[in-house]
Amino acid sequence: MSARSEPGSPTPVYLDAASAAPTHPVARQALLAAFDDGWADPGKLYTQARRARQLLDAAREATALTLGVRADEVSFTSSGTTAAHGAVLGALAGRRRVGSTLVHSAIEHSAVLHAAERHVAAGGAAVGVPVDRSGRLDLDAWSAAVREPGVAVASLITASHEVGTVQPVAEAAAACAEVGVPLYVDAAQSVARVPLPAGWSVLSASAHKWGGPPGVGVLAVRKGTRWESPWPADEREGGRTPGVVNLPAVVAAAASLRAAAADAAAEAARLAPLVDRIRARVAAEVPDVEVVGDPVLRLPHLVTFSCLYVDGETLLHALDRRGFAVSSGSSCTSSTLRPSHVLEAMGVLSHGNVRVSLHRETTEADVERFLGELPTIVAELRADAGVVGL
Repeated sequence: MSARSEPGSPTPVYLDAASAAPTHPVARQALLAAFDDGWADPGKLYTQARRARQLLDAAREATALTLGVRADEVSFTSSGTTAAHGAVLGALAGRRRVGSTLVHSAIEHSAVLHAAERHVAAGGAAVGVPVDRSGRLDLDAWSAAVREPGVAVASLITASHEVGTVQPVAEAAAACAEVGVPLYVDAAQSVARVPLPAGWSVLSASAHKWGGPPGVGVLAVRKGTRWESPWPADEREGGRTPGVVNLPAVVAAAASLRAAAADAAAEAARLAPLVDRIRARVAAEVPDVEVVGDPVLRLPHLVTFSCLYVDGETLLHALDRRGFAVSSGSSCTSSTLRPSHVLEAMGVLSHGNVRVSLHRETTEADVERFLGELPTIVAELRADAGVVGL
C-alpha cells in the first residue's frame, strides 16, 4: 500500500492489517451515503427516523447473513473491545447460578483477559489453558478444564491475533457441548478472512479488522444462550449494549463486511503464498531468527518472527524509517512494547519480534521490497549493538 511521503523518504508500505486494515472502498462509499440518510434517531417515528431505521435493519441483516446467524442475534457496539467485554461478562452474568469459573486459552486477546481480571476481582475464577509451541490449544487440557464443577463459560479465540495459528474451535466447542458450557469466540481476525467455525454460542468481531471504520464492534448471541447485559439497562440494540449506535459507521461496516467476505477466498489464495514466501525467506536469509506459529493451520495473511540479539522497539523504528509499518512486541499493547503474553505462552522467543500482516492492497512488490531490506536492517542493528560474526 502506497501513501504520500516526504521528498526523498521511502514510499510507505503498510503491513499491519491485523491491527487495522486499510479502509475498504465500499466502506467509504457507504459511510458518505449514510451521512445523508442515516443521521436521525432510528428509534423515533418520523420520516427521517424511519429511513435511519431501515438502514440499521439492513445493516443488521447483512451482517447476520455473513456471520450465518439470525438478525435478532446481532448487536452493534462502540468497538470490538466493548463487544469482547460484553461477550465475556454478559455470558458470566447469565450463567452465575451455574458457576463462576471462566475457562480461557492462554493466548486470548487482552480485551478478554482484562474482562477475566475484572471477573476475578469481583470474586469469580478464571482458568487459563495452555497452548503448544505452535500456538495451538491443548485440547486435552481444555476438555479437562471445562468438565470441572462450576464452569460457567469458556472463551477461545478463533485464530491467534499475534501469530496467526488457527485454533481447533469445533473440537473445543464439542467438548463444551458435552457438559453444557457455552463457548464464546473472539473472531476479530477470522471474520471476512476465513470461514467461521461451528459450535459457538457468543461471538465478537471488530469492523476495522476487515476494512470497515473504527468504532464499530459486533456482538452475536445465539438464541437459547443465557446472557445478561453487564451494563446498566438500555432499550437499544436488544438491551445488549448501551447508547446510540454510530449509524453511518455501522452501515459502512456492514457494507464492507459483505464485500470483504465475498472476496475472502480469492484474497486468501493470493496472500497465503506471499506469507509462505516471507516465512521461507526470513528463515533462510536472516541469521538467528525464529518464525513462529503453525506453518499450515494458520491465517492466510499473517506471519510472525523473532530476531535474536535485536531489540523489538529498535527494530520497529528502523523498519518504520525504511517505510515499513509492522507490529512489534505484543500486538494489543504495542504502545508499551511489553513482551507478548502469546509468545510467552508458546514458549518461543519474544524479543526482536515482528508481526507482518497483509491486506487487499498489499502487492508482491511490497513483499519483495520488505524481504530485500530486512536482512540488512537486522544486520545493521546487530552491528550497532556489538553483535557481529553471525
